[in-house]
Amino acid sequence: MRTHAQAVVIGGGVIGCSILYHLTKLGWSDVVLLERDELTSGSTWHAAANIHGLHDSTNISRIQHYTMGLYKELEQETGQGCGVFQPGSLYLAQTEAREHQLRLQAAKAKLYDMNFFEVNRTEAERLHPLVDFDGIRCIMWEPDGGNVDPSGVTNAYAAGARANGAEIIRFCPVTGTEQQPDGTWIVRTEQGDIATPWVVNAAGLWGREVAAMAGVQLPLQPTEHQYFVTETIAEIAAMDRRLPSVADRDGEYYLRQEGQGLLVGAYEKDYRLWAEDGTPQEFGHELFADDLERIEDNMMRAIDRVPVVGTAGIKRVINGPMIWSPDSNVLFGPVPELTGYFCCNGIIPGFSQSGGMGLLAAQWIIEGETKYDMFAWDMARYGRWASKAFTKARVGDQYANRFKIHFPNEERSAGRPVRKRPAYDLQREMGAVMGLNYGWEHPLWFADQPGVEDTDGFTRQNWWEPVGAECRMLRKTGGVIDISNFAKYVCKGPGAEDWLNAVFANRMPRAVGRSCLTPLISKRGGIAGDFTVTRLAEDEFWIIGSGMAERYHQRFFKQVPLPEGTTFASQTEAMCGFNVAGPDSRAMLQRMTNASLANADFPFMRSARIDLAGIEVLALRVSFTGDLGWELHCATEHQAQLYAALIEAGRDMGIGPVGSRALMSLRIEKGYGSWSREYSPEYWPQEVGLDRLIKMDKDFLNKAAARDVMVQSKRESLVLLQLDAADTDASGADATGGEPIFFGNKGVGRVTSGAYGYSVGMSLALAYVKDVGPGEQVDVMVLGRPHKATILDAPPFDADGTRLRG
Repeated sequence: MRTHAQAVVIGGGVIGCSILYHLTKLGWSDVVLLERDELTSGSTWHAAANIHGLHDSTNISRIQHYTMGLYKELEQETGQGCGVFQPGSLYLAQTEAREHQLRLQAAKAKLYDMNFFEVNRTEAERLHPLVDFDGIRCIMWEPDGGNVDPSGVTNAYAAGARANGAEIIRFCPVTGTEQQPDGTWIVRTEQGDIATPWVVNAAGLWGREVAAMAGVQLPLQPTEHQYFVTETIAEIAAMDRRLPSVADRDGEYYLRQEGQGLLVGAYEKDYRLWAEDGTPQEFGHELFADDLERIEDNMMRAIDRVPVVGTAGIKRVINGPMIWSPDSNVLFGPVPELTGYFCCNGIIPGFSQSGGMGLLAAQWIIEGETKYDMFAWDMARYGRWASKAFTKARVGDQYANRFKIHFPNEERSAGRPVRKRPAYDLQREMGAVMGLNYGWEHPLWFADQPGVEDTDGFTRQNWWEPVGAECRMLRKTGGVIDISNFAKYVCKGPGAEDWLNAVFANRMPRAVGRSCLTPLISKRGGIAGDFTVTRLAEDEFWIIGSGMAERYHQRFFKQVPLPEGTTFASQTEAMCGFNVAGPDSRAMLQRMTNASLANADFPFMRSARIDLAGIEVLALRVSFTGDLGWELHCATEHQAQLYAALIEAGRDMGIGPVGSRALMSLRIEKGYGSWSREYSPEYWPQEVGLDRLIKMDKDFLNKAAARDVMVQSKRESLVLLQLDAADTDASGADATGGEPIFFGNKGVGRVTSGAYGYSVGMSLALAYVKDVGPGEQVDVMVLGRPHKATILDAPPFDADGTRLRG
């Protein structure tokens, strides 16, 4: 066994072997995989191993299509069969909402040249004559769908990795991972130790236990999962072709051919968590006792749709463990608090994603960043707040609702609340409908009475009118928005300015009380974040960024060493904030302070510490609404007192509480982008319109990458669209994000954010497009159907900034 390696992968399932293989494909040959038992032990060997390409997330669709195409290449490269069957997949919609979802996916498939399209009932019956299509509203066809052999795929990855120089050691459990003073690792086993700069945790069912060796707590929880295989079915035995799989997600089961019978699996409501206190070390190729009664309701729906299931005998039942994250997406990426420790844990559709997941992991480890923005997978989306209780509640909800549609703006209640700020109870009494943001409860919108809950769907929901009232109120008089979710930091000391200049692309403000906007540049030259930095004193700065990306951004901040005597610390828990905005916001706030808020004394992009209703606040003259306004930051213990004072001060002026859904609409009216939607590492500064904030006459993190991309022509541009009112009124839906955009029959872009602009009376969308410009008309595929839209040459609200700066 080697004593040194470029990377050590822990776990010999399909994901661990894929990562090992892709590390070698990208040029690293001195890599080792350690498996505690035999390859595929744990959850890989008993997987149903279905493969499909389409996903609600475009980037996940991309990596799933890469994976599907890789398997046959693997067979040719290694000589190891992967057991690839691709007879196609039929996707059925029984409900209007599912039809919307499938049509939207078909539109995305057309934009990205993926094979997924609608077929009529006659064609569907030809493709799968055993299915009863009564009651089906819409049928989509994916010709490349199918399944693979779990052991074959895993061993093909392993064979390819070995051929490229990797070493695989079976029956070699890891007993410890110890980080050294220089940041490298010692991986300890009974067969010897390996020194390495990179540990890759792909330990599957044992991901929690392996992470704990490094002091990392991962929010993971295994469940039982059952499927069964029927005896031979005469109708299938008589066919000269393989039947396509059936994705009847409204029926909450999956079904495909297996041998000359059928395989049927289900995610039942009566789920079972397993190994809540840790996965047994001795577990390997074991299964649980059959318990088909738990999936009886799902089975009956499968029998209604495919009647031969009801008359076929059951050949075998598989009841094995799966391990889940709280949102059923993988926990992926380097641990921000550590150096050289990479996680890839909690994978559910492993055989649809294994190839892409391995490729992206290898890119991140070797090249420093993935090709695609995969924040939806990034382990940094969870923090210490994701407790065992929260994880178990969310995993149970994810399992029981595995095939439920994830609607735009959807908020699920399982496991909540986790973290509440002091104003929470007061906000709830005022009718706040709460959402979850990095563990924090925060107001989405305000109903006319407490206890109202969101409804979900692709069309306008019960919050649409109340959010409109909030937007119109703020534009007419003013509004109070809780912005405590923003990430807040303080950098202090003699080297603070130099350090911030070395991290961020813009030049830090030189005068006390001034603020600047600045991008953070990614490894490939894209936008890793956008921040507001304010100089509070000669040696002190206040920094505001995306709250949900706070842990993500740690990776960038730690790349630049802090000068001696200088500190950088999060204030997100210690400080809360409100944005008071609107034309009467100055008059309202002036009632509460002796400090002058006149434009001459407190102009745009300035700051000051002031007393407001007897509470010390840091006041910044900025507003994400695009309107006249101030951000007011106070100590967390004063949040409820300040909120009550603000609401009372505005009451007789017609100023009231406003939620984050209204803020989304207001910022789109102004054309403002936001992190993870318009701003991401995939987009270049000049495409986003942030190139003017990048100062190439100073050094900053990833400057060379920024220079390389900024000399190139734009691949696409960020624009604002106005959707045709007749189309949106007819469909009852606005763009929300992800909708493809076509110019004639040519795909030219996609929506990143959308909302109705209540104060301007327009349905609006921010989007990236190419080959079209202001004034041109395009089709936005809202609900998967074309909605006419016009590219605007300026935002419809306060285009010249008169209100913002007034």
